[in-house]
Amino acid sequence: MATAQQFRKIALTLEGTSEAPHFDRAAFKVKRIYATLAADGKSVNLKFTPDEQELKCLTAPDGFKRIPNTWGVQGWTTLTLKAVTSDEMKAALETAWRHAVPPPKKVKKSKA
Repeated sequence: MATAQQFRKIALTLEGTSEAPHFDRAAFKVKRIYATLAADGKSVNLKFTPDEQELKCLTAPDGFKRIPNTWGVQGWTTLTLKAVTSDEMKAALETAWRHAVPPPKKVKKSKA
């Protein structure tokens, strides 16, 4: 069973991540928000691609549910912490984080 404390600890070790209030939740972001932790510490919303969301919801339906609105269509998914292991939570968190990390800047080649 994963916990809010584990989630917060892992999220804050991911490069560039900061935590800030976001409505009634705690938001974790790099360039953009990729996860929010509910105030009660029981669930997390994560930003996946729609394909990743579908796979998570199919393979672990007790742990992952599509948010039932426009945000859900965009890939936002609720993770119920008590329904997954800490390893499953970490893998899901890292997947969402990768989408928020800015791509490396392209280096312009100089004309010689």
